[in-house]
Amino acid sequence: MVDQRGLTVGTVARQARLRPSAIRYYESAGLLPAPVRVSGWRRYDATVLGRLAVIELAKRAGFTLAEIRTLLRGFSPRMSPSKRWQVLARKKLPEVEALIARACTMKRLLEEGLNCGCLRLEDCTLLVPGSALACGLSTESASLASGDRAVIAEGHRAHGSGPAAPKRGVGTPGVLRGG
Repeated sequence: MVDQRGLTVGTVARQARLRPSAIRYYESAGLLPAPVRVSGWRRYDATVLGRLAVIELAKRAGFTLAEIRTLLRGFSPRMSPSKRWQVLARKKLPEVEALIARACTMKRLLEEGLNCGCLRLEDCTLLVPGSALACGLSTESASLASGDRAVIAEGHRAHGSGPAAPKRGVGTPGVLRGG
């Protein structure tokens, strides 16, 4: 028999520190089982709070909703939660490592750009193919440096470079004109 006093969506949301719409969304996304309905109102049992804690932990770890769905119901019921987590974490870690590497590359490029004093874009070592590699940056950094010329050029135009930065269209034929 269903307890008429089961937890309402508002009660669950307050206890889980989520919005009621998030609870309903997780239900529609297949992360939460459909609750019992009493006179049309959702009524959850207390186990939903543990499941929501797992969902929030997995989100903080970077898992997508599809990966969380797999964590919760994509394995044999005989497989322990820790084994499920390990399987998914082994697949997720390379993605996280790549994200960290990309963020480090972005940081290095930004820091090098802070030291830029170029008067002309043609002279900027951040833009010369191969120079980024000479500065100890990864191949990805060099690719970013050469592939994001327009963004860096816009930064040079907006902020100037060094004490005698040329004005737009003056002293740098074909580079800073137009726009």
